[in-house]
Amino acid sequence: MPIKVGMISLGCPKNQVDAEIMLARLRDEDCTLTPDAGNSDVVVINTCGFIEDAKKESIENILEMAQLKKEGTIKGIVVTGCLAQRYYKEMSEEFPEVNCILSVGRAGDIVEAVRAAYGGKKLMLESEPEKLEISGKRVITTLPFYSYIKIAEGCDNRCTYCIIPYLRGRYRSRPVEEIVEEARGLAEDGVRELVVVAQDTTRYGQDIYGRLALPELLKALCKIEKLQWIRILYCYPDRVTDELIDVIASEEKIVKYIDLPIQHVSKNIVKAMNRRDSREELEALIKKLRERIPDLTLRTTLIVGFPGETEKDFAELEDFVKATRFDRLGAFTYSREDGTPAAEMPNQIDEDIKKRRQEIIMDTQARIAEENNSKLIGKTLEVLCEGFDRYAECSFGRSRADAPDIDGKIFFAAAKKPKLGSFVKVIITDVCDYDLTGEIV
Repeated sequence: MPIKVGMISLGCPKNQVDAEIMLARLRDEDCTLTPDAGNSDVVVINTCGFIEDAKKESIENILEMAQLKKEGTIKGIVVTGCLAQRYYKEMSEEFPEVNCILSVGRAGDIVEAVRAAYGGKKLMLESEPEKLEISGKRVITTLPFYSYIKIAEGCDNRCTYCIIPYLRGRYRSRPVEEIVEEARGLAEDGVRELVVVAQDTTRYGQDIYGRLALPELLKALCKIEKLQWIRILYCYPDRVTDELIDVIASEEKIVKYIDLPIQHVSKNIVKAMNRRDSREELEALIKKLRERIPDLTLRTTLIVGFPGETEKDFAELEDFVKATRFDRLGAFTYSREDGTPAAEMPNQIDEDIKKRRQEIIMDTQARIAEENNSKLIGKTLEVLCEGFDRYAECSFGRSRADAPDIDGKIFFAAAKKPKLGSFVKVIITDVCDYDLTGEIV
């Protein structure tokens, strides 16, 4: 009788791709996959261990599944992902209910782990994160008309606050041909929006080709006939080259949306973070991007409360946000992570101060977003229809300016419900916080 397996995947889209590869392995070994983890024989928890909040969420899910196991609802638990990599030894002691723990590099052994868990056995498998297989068949867990595609794994940037290089290993790119083949298969299966991800997409190709090859890859992806939108996330500022800008500007299928995580602009904090872009360099880059890519949507992320961040440093960051007027912005409080250089730095900031600074930035951004969105009233946007809200009695979707999961949505009325995954024209009539409302044309 097939083992019924449920998957709980937490954290970023890159982790989600790993989960999809594991699910395909399980499916091909005659396991039955179920979306309801509580109605399975074995639950696989693909954890995130990036920051404190992510660790808490992972632990909460482990404890919840452990309770179901005690009650006899499920038979076994397998834990993998970043938290398993980070706390491999501690996890076996802290969570005796967990049958199997796989470090990141052993995700390929998921079938063996599930079978062991189903039989009530214990299995602990550890290796270097570089052993993680970053390609393979996948079971798509997003909506069927969009998908993430991971073009590289690991990170070489070594920002002082970030644990990722220790959890995921050195940066390693996939060959262009392999990525294009996978993207072509996704398009044949109905994917219309392809979201390109890596820890740093702009570094792509440096390790295997000796050059920054993201422009070359994007051009190849644009030749896939059935793809309609190609979106790029996680662009490191100092590797956004003129060649890349030209490709984004000229290729019709590439949505004019750039995710440019900058984290901070104060000279002292940027240096302490081991980042390389000064405020002046960032301002020059953003000016160039907006001049050369018409109708560009620019997104960024910031960290407030980094060790040693003074009121003056924070004021400079706030001034930069007001002056730059990003279309999309997320501000996060610094998370002190064991094993990172920043965790040992003096002048750690009080949590209340961090939260106050975060609120100030997000309040500032909320006003900017509302002003920017108000300018869209009366304009017609192309929208990818994602679903129907039965409470609001209207359809909803995203425009080119909205990445899945992280940005707002467009809610719109239509005389006839549009097909999910279809592209429709919507005239914008109002603004609701970060979302828009409208009517189908």
